[in-house]
Amino acid sequence: MEEKIISGKKNGMAVLLLSIVVAVASVFGIIFGAIKVEDGESPLLLIVSIVVSVINCFIWPGLRVLRPQEALVLTLFGKYIGTIKEPGFYFVNPFCSAVNPAAKTHLNQSGDVNSKTTPETAEAPTKKISLKIMTLNNNRQKINDCLGNPVEIGIAVTWRITDTAKAVFNVDNYKEFLSLQCDSALRNIVRIYPYDVAENVDTTGDGIADEGSLRGSSDTVANRIKDEIQKRVNEAGIEIVEARITYLAYAPEIAAVMLQRQQASAIIDARKMIVDGAVGMVEMALERLNEKEIVNLDEERKAAMVSNLLVVLCGNHDAQPIVNSGSLY
Repeated sequence: MEEKIISGKKNGMAVLLLSIVVAVASVFGIIFGAIKVEDGESPLLLIVSIVVSVINCFIWPGLRVLRPQEALVLTLFGKYIGTIKEPGFYFVNPFCSAVNPAAKTHLNQSGDVNSKTTPETAEAPTKKISLKIMTLNNNRQKINDCLGNPVEIGIAVTWRITDTAKAVFNVDNYKEFLSLQCDSALRNIVRIYPYDVAENVDTTGDGIADEGSLRGSSDTVANRIKDEIQKRVNEAGIEIVEARITYLAYAPEIAAVMLQRQQASAIIDARKMIVDGAVGMVEMALERLNEKEIVNLDEERKAAMVSNLLVVLCGNHDAQPIVNSGSLY
């Protein structure tokens, strides 16, 4: 299905003014015709005025107003005749009907009527198709990463319609179609990555382990999700502008355990850094003592000194100094 753009029919104002003139003339014709019928004259004027008035009423449904970034897909007796995209006041065939299968679809996205909206504030569904960039926030999903850990993830997808004919006729409901494809693409991509950096995991498919992860490579993951969705919605005439991860966390059933694991890993890294620094300081102290020849220590005294320094430097509490007033030996 190829899109056909209708242009050059911005004559709605002229038709409206003409219709008003015809309506006023029909009213006067009906009045004068009725008077002539009462006087015994021919009812021709009355009949013609009534017929013209009825025909004039069929013209008004052909008047259509389009605002910027709106489109109207028109069909005539089931046949697609074209799409109006330019803003303006149009007059089209009164028997044409506008088609928008997603007019009553309510999703968690911009441009839709919220399902929680009260009847007083809700707007009637329109057959016009929005060409604006809209944002779809799908519900959070629980998906297993490549290591089998369940994670909860949510994405926001910005999209717009580029081909109204494909959006209306190639799929049953382009909004629901987009939502389902977003869920499917998200599952396919998340299963490739671990939540955090893991060893011997290939996320690029080149056979070489890398450091890709959902938490550390969010931009890369988002771009892959965007490309995956775009492949799936091309037939619906939809362009994916951007996809972003809005929520990422471990599932509640393992969140506490994973938090303990992260805390343990952080403690180990901190201890490793402390030990590395302490060993360097002890080594520097021994070298300075040997260079300055301040004191000569045998191996046993060196071991005792190293032990004491490591305890002081690696301890969690401040050391309590003990002053030795006697001989070192």
